[in-house]
Amino acid sequence: MKLKPYLIIFLIFFALTACSKQPETIEPQSEEIPVVEPKTISIWLPPYLPEKLAKSQKQADGLVVYASQGSADLILDVSDESLVAEWVYVLAAPFPTVEDEISSREMIGLWSGSQTDGLPFDELLVDGGTKAILERLWGPASVQNVRVVSKNDLITAAWDKQTAWAIIPFEMVEPRWKVIAVDSQSPLGKSFNPQLYPLMVPFSVVGDPAMTADFQSRFGLESQAPVFTQSNRDAGKLTTVMVTGVTALVGGTAFLMDRNGITYPSIDIGDLLRSADILHINNEVSFSPSCSSNPFTDRANLILCSKPQYIQLLEAIGTDVVELAGDHFIDQSDEAMLNTIDMYEQRGWKYYGGGRDYQDGIKPALFEHNGNKIAFIGCNAKAPGYARASAATPGSVHCDMDLMADEVRQTKAEGYQPIFTFQHIEYYAYNINPNLVEDFHRAADAGAVIVSGSQAHMPHGFEFYKGSMLHYGLGNLFFDQYNESQEQRMAFIDEHIFYENRYIGTRLVTIQFIDWARPRFMTEDERSELLRNVFFASGW
Repeated sequence: MKLKPYLIIFLIFFALTACSKQPETIEPQSEEIPVVEPKTISIWLPPYLPEKLAKSQKQADGLVVYASQGSADLILDVSDESLVAEWVYVLAAPFPTVEDEISSREMIGLWSGSQTDGLPFDELLVDGGTKAILERLWGPASVQNVRVVSKNDLITAAWDKQTAWAIIPFEMVEPRWKVIAVDSQSPLGKSFNPQLYPLMVPFSVVGDPAMTADFQSRFGLESQAPVFTQSNRDAGKLTTVMVTGVTALVGGTAFLMDRNGITYPSIDIGDLLRSADILHINNEVSFSPSCSSNPFTDRANLILCSKPQYIQLLEAIGTDVVELAGDHFIDQSDEAMLNTIDMYEQRGWKYYGGGRDYQDGIKPALFEHNGNKIAFIGCNAKAPGYARASAATPGSVHCDMDLMADEVRQTKAEGYQPIFTFQHIEYYAYNINPNLVEDFHRAADAGAVIVSGSQAHMPHGFEFYKGSMLHYGLGNLFFDQYNESQEQRMAFIDEHIFYENRYIGTRLVTIQFIDWARPRFMTEDERSELLRNVFFASGW
């Protein structure tokens, strides 16, 4: 029997499908993308780079630091072509230097030897690395006017000669240096403008443009983890602490506040005081509602008080911490002292050197600002009758130096930088009174980085002792001794600078009273005369 063609086709298809094995399901496999390692970049760091800048290089994959220039792809050098860092340098003089500022023209003129007359210094000291860097900016240094000194010997060499100043990187600033402003710009100032400062040094990677771009994208300032530090000065790590002398809003000061307005005493210096990150006020007198409307009534007996509304002056200047170790804190009643402390606490101000009782009074006043930890500790070193704080009564704390030294050591161990202030013996001369020296040294020996005499009614001398700065007396801030002597019309405000939780220096503000209540900034001639007198009295 013949099969029809379509049936033959069907039978063949059936046989084939029945006998064949069905294919297994094959899972699709992900395609592996090969990782392309970025090309290693080699870089050379010249030996004259600032140590902190060189050390900031991290051990990042793909970056190799060559020991010599050789065939390195890139060099980190003084240049602004492909910026990696801007380094702040400082013109520094010995602390007992009268001059505050020079121009960049004068500074560079001495460097090159083109200007040597009429300057307050006749020699610039630099270490070898700084000399090499500045020569790339300003050209060859004058052989007569520029001297290379070991980094560790710069400050000794400057102090030995006095008319030798130095150029150092900002990280080398320490209290025995006075930072000189150049073109009105000081790196210690809060208003510092790097764009106007002639001692900003740019550092860039220099080499093949493509390699430079690759470096910047992987390791530069715009990368996720830059290899190099942008600058050695970060304004966010700086803290300014202003310490002031005697404030007593009584007598003639009170009279002029009543007549001219409560904030009258601060008209000229208020902006400066408000600019401090931490402002210390040594207010020696309690506020009392019963204080006489006649400010001169009790002055003859030295029984002092302040009207409660006078606290508006302390508010207006930006007070942060009040010293209570003053002689006249106890002049009114226990109630007046406690109410005064209440007034401070209501405003968020801290206090020390006295308190609600003895234990309250010996506690340090603690601050943390921009990574800096500052502590205020103080006491009254006069006869115990002035300092009556006890286990049960308020008042100022009498100085038990063994106990106070323990407080300083404990505070230091907790990472704070202690500022110790004394209400000590009053005397009327610029020189350092030998009767104060032992107590000031004991505070410094315990770890106080600054020791300051709050008791003084006129300026006294300075001392550097074991790395600490000792100022034996500042003079009055707001107190009515205008007619008592010319010296009692003059005073200091000490602006202490902290950076990376380290005390690095002090700027001296000089003020002159024009009446019973109001100080103004000194003229240039007044300031020069005072600084010369006090520095000479300090043995400098």
